[in-house]
Amino acid sequence: MHETLCGRNAVCESLRAGRRTFHRLVLAEGLRRDAQVREVLALARERGCPVETLPRGELSRLAGSREHQGVLLEAGPYPYVELDEILAAARAAGPRARLLLLDRLQDPQNVGTLLRTAEAVGVQGVLLPEHEAAAITPAVVRASAGACEHLRIARVDNLVRAMARLQETGIWVLGLEKSPQAVLYTEVDWVRPVAVVVGSEGTGLRRLVRERCDGLVALPMAGRVTSLNAAVAGSVVLYEIWHWHVGRFAKPTSKEKTDESDRPVCRTGDPPPPPDL
Repeated sequence: MHETLCGRNAVCESLRAGRRTFHRLVLAEGLRRDAQVREVLALARERGCPVETLPRGELSRLAGSREHQGVLLEAGPYPYVELDEILAAARAAGPRARLLLLDRLQDPQNVGTLLRTAEAVGVQGVLLPEHEAAAITPAVVRASAGACEHLRIARVDNLVRAMARLQETGIWVLGLEKSPQAVLYTEVDWVRPVAVVVGSEGTGLRRLVRERCDGLVALPMAGRVTSLNAAVAGSVVLYEIWHWHVGRFAKPTSKEKTDESDRPVCRTGDPPPPPDL
């Protein structure tokens, strides 16, 4: 059993991560050997992956699309991890732990965008439900520009129970949803281990998922539209958490101490209790 990954970024990052088994790298005839293609070839040789050159039309047939950029990789299935591995990574990160949970997102582009952001801000892991949600398919790999190849991603049969396990280890679980109970994400003290739950494109968070959360956060809206795309909203919040985790835990200069004397900063390694939401 194998999957067909298409596109230079997706193929390059999969080979660079080296977590899959690799069956064959296929390049289109006449493909310009630019720096990225040369890197793909070097990585394939390093991984012991056979390389073939075929007419571009044959790549389109194998890919089921013309959108392959002349590069195609036949590889084993995506290497999911167990929840325990993500919990261990979160414990090792201490108060800087940040996780992403996706509640029944189904659009590969949205999932890929969120995974690309998650990798960029260094999350320790991502949780996906096994049912009624997009898996890590070749379309998701491409939408994430290959970023998901470097992430710890676990599929769980019950997201609510998984959330409870996170909470038992001291991780604060916040749902992203526009509701009367939500507080603005800019008003939250993020200096603590935290997991953000992003709901589905159409219906948002499921009721049981929402009730399991420690609180809800929302983004301010100044325009006429009432909500943002799930991937955009989730990415904004992930970057806010990253900013707090990196900026607030870094040793401040004298100027920073003066400028931020009125803001809560955690320096002991023990996150303060969450505010009432």
